[in-house]
Amino acid sequence: MGFKRSRVRIVSPRPIISPQKQDVRLIERPALLIARSANGIIYAMKSAAISQFLYLLDAAFEGTDWHSLLGNIGSVKRVDWLWVPQGGERSISQIVQHVGGCKFMYHNHAFGDATLTWEHPLVDGKGRLTGVTSAVAWLREGHELLRNSVEALDDEELLRPRMTNWGEPKETRWIITSMIEHDLYHAGEINHLRSLRQQSDRWAYDAG
Repeated sequence: MGFKRSRVRIVSPRPIISPQKQDVRLIERPALLIARSANGIIYAMKSAAISQFLYLLDAAFEGTDWHSLLGNIGSVKRVDWLWVPQGGERSISQIVQHVGGCKFMYHNHAFGDATLTWEHPLVDGKGRLTGVTSAVAWLREGHELLRNSVEALDDEELLRPRMTNWGEPKETRWIITSMIEHDLYHAGEINHLRSLRQQSDRWAYDAG
């Protein structure tokens, strides 16, 4: 599902007084794009490209489709959280820790003061990974930081170089795209680990 869009005129209450006619008229701002997301939240977007990036960020993170990060975490049970398959080395908890830490690191170095390190408690998820509920709350904090910074941008800023946490400048659009892809990539890993642990690793049409 996508945004439902319409264009509206936003009228400012600040008047302009013409020195010639001494009349009062209202400033009319350019049309804004009003977007309604799948969960019913309405956003006023100032640029089409930023609007699309926000939609994709939200869809990858918590969209209603089966591929979103939170959609896959939501099916994880307590017994799945720390389980590591034979021959593997990472649990779902460790993957979630990586995903969340990257959200804070990428945001801080691209849009913040670039002071966070991987050892920082906020990035490390210290005390936040004891279970699914607390981990999801931590992930939401990181997602909102990134989302708010993206929402404040204009389309023209998407080509602006910003710093990454490894010290290499990248275009803003590259950083945003990487965060979208990152959620989807690791959502797939979480889905596979969960299905192995729950012994449901098969195609949906084979479930019967």
